[in-house]
Amino acid sequence: MTHPPIARLRALRSVELLTPEFTQATDFYEEVWGLEVVEAEPGTSWLRGTGDEHHALQLSRADRIGLGRLAFAVATPAEIDEAARRLEARGITPVSGPGPLDQVGGGYGLRFHDIDGRLVELSAETWAVTARGRDAAVPVGVTHAVLNTPDIDASVAFYRDVLGMRVSDWSEHQMAFLRCNADHHCIAFNQAPWVSLNHVAYEMRSVDHFMRGLGRLRHHGVTPEWGPGRHGPGNNTFSYFTDPTGLVCEYTSEVAQVVEDAWICKVWRRTPELSDVWGTAGPPSPQIRAHMAGTPDGSPVVPPVDAEAHADADSAVDAEGVPA
Repeated sequence: MTHPPIARLRALRSVELLTPEFTQATDFYEEVWGLEVVEAEPGTSWLRGTGDEHHALQLSRADRIGLGRLAFAVATPAEIDEAARRLEARGITPVSGPGPLDQVGGGYGLRFHDIDGRLVELSAETWAVTARGRDAAVPVGVTHAVLNTPDIDASVAFYRDVLGMRVSDWSEHQMAFLRCNADHHCIAFNQAPWVSLNHVAYEMRSVDHFMRGLGRLRHHGVTPEWGPGRHGPGNNTFSYFTDPTGLVCEYTSEVAQVVEDAWICKVWRRTPELSDVWGTAGPPSPQIRAHMAGTPDGSPVVPPVDAEAHADADSAVDAEGVPA
């Protein structure tokens, strides 16, 4: 029996990051990165961009470092209920829901684990927020997350068959870019030795906002660890940084827009000129590679790394087209 996807996902709504450096991370994402704290409790903070979502980022104090949760938008509570039924038909029992979400930002939703054990949330009817001006060089919101996985084919199959995402492109058999709306990708998988978070990307409204954002970060003494440049797959601009936790965050803009009936999936070669079509970024450093790789147990990455760990990091790095 063939099961349909559980729901039609509208967008990647927010991410939760786990950090032992909670106070420093909150300060970084508000004072430096450009998000706005909309609510805070001891050990948890919620931050928004200039977009329509109540929050794009939740920071939670934890002993380990990494991804706490991916939250996707679904249109209606009825679709959430149907998603729960379809999950059960696949033998996947929700961790919570369907029902009202007892969390800041409200909503009606459910949560379950994906094939790699990541916590996935689907939600509808989250709280509306007042408009924020979009002239400042700060993020609109979260636009994609890249996830390291030891089995890229199984991960792609899960997000395609269960969550209904479509594969936009491949970077050889090292990376897969998946979409849930017109944006080229909201999730990408990177073949790696272990499950970890590679990076989270935040949308800047234009290339001008992107470059002014880099200038604003520079005034805070923060310079890119890789970038600026423009990727081949997705055609988006990029500039990568590490937060106080050691997790990788990206400013990006102008991701390719997919016309469903016209788009043809491609396999990109992993070459420097396709990794950065501008030719401005140079190769990613061993440090940013190590941070993108993460660690299997969520412990802090401590670059520079030794030769063996460097090899692991090289094999695990995303770099969206850079050869390992």
